[in-house]
Amino acid sequence: MPQIDLRSDTVTRPTPAMRQAMATAEVGDDVFGEDPTVNRLQQMAADILNKQAALFVASGTMANIVSQMAHCGRGDETILGDQAHVFFYEQGGAAAVGGIHPRTIPNQPDGTLSPADIEAAIRPDNVHFPRTRLILLENTHNRCFGSPLRPSYMDAVESIARRHGLKIHVDGARIFNAAAALGLPAAELAAAADSVSFCLSKGLAAPVGSMVCGSRDFIERARRVRKVLGGGMRQAGVLAAAGILAIEQMVPRLPEDHDNARRLARGLAAIKGLSLDLGRIHTNLVFFDVTGGRRSASDLADRLAAEGVLVLPAGPRRLRAVTHYHIGAEDVERAVAVVRKVMS
Repeated sequence: MPQIDLRSDTVTRPTPAMRQAMATAEVGDDVFGEDPTVNRLQQMAADILNKQAALFVASGTMANIVSQMAHCGRGDETILGDQAHVFFYEQGGAAAVGGIHPRTIPNQPDGTLSPADIEAAIRPDNVHFPRTRLILLENTHNRCFGSPLRPSYMDAVESIARRHGLKIHVDGARIFNAAAALGLPAAELAAAADSVSFCLSKGLAAPVGSMVCGSRDFIERARRVRKVLGGGMRQAGVLAAAGILAIEQMVPRLPEDHDNARRLARGLAAIKGLSLDLGRIHTNLVFFDVTGGRRSASDLADRLAAEGVLVLPAGPRRLRAVTHYHIGAEDVERAVAVVRKVMS
């Protein structure tokens, strides 16, 4: 039987419609701004988040580095969570490439940063300190159970940022999952942010790419940063064509993934030796812990892989499973049955 791959929604593959669109895409030189398909994708991205402009980049990591470097100069400081994807999984790129200093504060269990902690982390004007320039948030928050950030929270952070002359960047790799979970337009979740990135290949089935959205001036700076990072692509319309269909066709179906995540979570919660909090299943990410015996997360992941179910260790005894376009209700039921067998 085929594998059930629950490691990440990055494993989604382009649909037949995307492959056809890629094959027939009208293209031009995007570094010159002449690729009509890229231009269309960028306008769509800006419109869906109600921003002035957008930029197509190669990956989510590039999107976040580009955004930080467009907001900050060398030696400037970004305030971000200690569980942020940017801090954990992007190889310190903003510091290594952009000379930007990270100031981490604790993420709350729901993925937020305490407003009081943000205020306390903002540097006073002192020759000894780096200048605080940017607050970086994540929506949904990967390591905090895929939690969505609500507009009311974003408004509170915006009030702090404006009072201190700071900018806000949202790593919105899965912002459309947040919008689906909250039943709100994605633009409402992005309204308080000066810049937002989102991924086309996490759950949306495009093979490559992320978008950076913000003001026209910001995007012009971001375009220059993209170029210096080697991200200036030429006939990129063959990739952008899949991104257009990702927005048009994949975003509306994300609630199906959330339904399957809840189905998966209920099944796992009933298995002896596993523990998870059903109240934390908000989107398509399911975290569960091994509680019985001496088995580690890696051991369980290896045994499940041998049975055709792939999950990702997320700690010594914690695993993550992610539902996506290629996972249906039958796959969920089979995965639960395999986990039950392995745990028995």
